Amino acid sequence: MTAPTRRLLALGLAGTAALAALTATTPATAAASAQAPARAHCPQLSKDIPWYGDNRAKLQKMIDERGTCSAHPSPDLHPGRMRSAQPLSMGPRPVAAFDWDNTVVKNDISDATLAWMVKHDKVPRPKNWRDTSPWLTAAADRALTRACGIGTPGRPLRTSTNTACADEIMEIRGEAKTMSGAAAFAGEWNHRRTVPDYAWVPQLFAGLKPATLTAYAKQARAENLAAPIGTVQTVGTHKLAGYIRYYDQQKDLIRTLKAAGFDVYIVSASSETVAEAWSGGVGVDARHTIGIRNRVRDGRLTTTIAGCGDVKDGPGAVIPYIDGKRCWINQEIYGIKGAEAWRKQDPAHRIALGGGDANTDVTFVGDATGAHLAINRNKDELMCRGYDNADGRWVVNPMFIDPLPGKSGAYPCATKGYTNTDGTLGPVRRPDGTVVADQQDRIHG
Repeated sequence: MTAPTRRLLALGLAGTAALAALTATTPATAAASAQAPARAHCPQLSKDIPWYGDNRAKLQKMIDERGTCSAHPSPDLHPGRMRSAQPLSMGPRPVAAFDWDNTVVKNDISDATLAWMVKHDKVPRPKNWRDTSPWLTAAADRALTRACGIGTPGRPLRTSTNTACADEIMEIRGEAKTMSGAAAFAGEWNHRRTVPDYAWVPQLFAGLKPATLTAYAKQARAENLAAPIGTVQTVGTHKLAGYIRYYDQQKDLIRTLKAAGFDVYIVSASSETVAEAWSGGVGVDARHTIGIRNRVRDGRLTTTIAGCGDVKDGPGAVIPYIDGKRCWINQEIYGIKGAEAWRKQDPAHRIALGGGDANTDVTFVGDATGAHLAINRNKDELMCRGYDNADGRWVVNPMFIDPLPGKSGAYPCATKGYTNTDGTLGPVRRPDGTVVADQQDRIHG
């Protein structure tokens, strides 16, 4: 430790001791008054927007500790950088990352966009259905070909009037099965890096120009935001949610985080182009929006999905899904390349806040060093970790609109709460290898 550093540290310790002496000999009200000026500048979460229990206070504490309140920006710092929470050190701006569907908004923008396109004859016909995904089964290929007929590749499918075609597309998207019940996807994939029916939706967009898909997503956005809460739409014979809402709590949280000096990112398993059409509604730009990224050739989207880490571009073997979200955060935010992008990093190269609602988010939310925000949709691994609360930093909140009731029975954390890479289920384990006990659902609608 250098002499100047020792002097500064000594001054800091002396100041701390003086403050401790003051608060020990004065009433609590005086202590609160003494602290007020230091916190007056801190960006605050709105007290008019309800959170469950003391969750607002927990998140505010994290913002105060990690944001501009923990160490004020100084003119001698490089632009765009601020002092970290560690004394006498410099570091990058703290990062917050959120899943999108059912985390920042109620309902699913992939479903909304695909439904709008199906209802308006905007899904381009592939040359061959098997071209859309290497995992698509022969049974799904036959079902789609039979229902949708044969036509000119690239021309729109007439799904607004062809109920059978619309149904096969929506059933495969929603259930990974054909209307007859046959498996739509088969083969081998890493179940903590991808799921074929998630990748299949952006692969259906192949042939469109990115700007065209953006326009479709914006029209779906306008329709779903205008629809009353509780609206149900019919696509083919399928019924699904017909409305979407930005959560007021998350809009306010993102606003406060940005005001406190955080870089805020969206990391979604939706099409990146579609997510970009929505993320501006909470003040997050395209550069801070990460999703499933179709490669573009000759100005049009293709079925090729961008890879991550040491996985090259391909048919979707890795998307922002479970461990894939960690990889994309490490690669795109922290610049960590190759196989190292799959590994949990040191605290200086991890997000401060992670927010998600499903098992698809559990890895990156768990990586956060300040707070893990879990929106309760009764998803086993996420809720096992949230209720176990191994590091004391988990913040579990019911869904903000139409929250689910409590789960019947315990979460099977000790036996089958964790999805292995081969798709089998096993126990949820803490970082030290110990098994998480089954958990009761305690925080719900």
